[in-house]
Amino acid sequence: MRRITLLPLLLTIPLAACDQAPSGIGGGSQEAGGASIPCALAGATEFKSECTVERSAMADGIVLTLHHPDGGFRRLQVANDGRGVITADGADAASVKVVGADAIEVSIGEDRYRLPATVKGQAAPAR
Repeated sequence: MRRITLLPLLLTIPLAACDQAPSGIGGGSQEAGGASIPCALAGATEFKSECTVERSAMADGIVLTLHHPDGGFRRLQVANDGRGVITADGADAASVKVVGADAIEVSIGEDRYRLPATVKGQAAPAR
């Protein structure tokens, strides 16, 4: 079984300073701004780097908020059991597919996102 680790994603999201502490749900801490990620929204076939991801440390783990350019968003919780991510809320379940040694594709409804990840048990590409 392949295990997915999102540590590289969590380390590449830029930190932004602000004058006051953010007010995360459940008393968690949140990083302002967000890293750009490729997404294909509303059934689109082509991925565009127009979505952003924010990482929040919550009492029950790490939550990733995926922001759409139109203001919509999806929330994912980083799973500690090797699945990668699961939906943090909402009616649609997340489906995770490995798309390389360093990326996963997360599908929720008609939306798809490409997230950097380390896939354990995945052979490294030949050079």
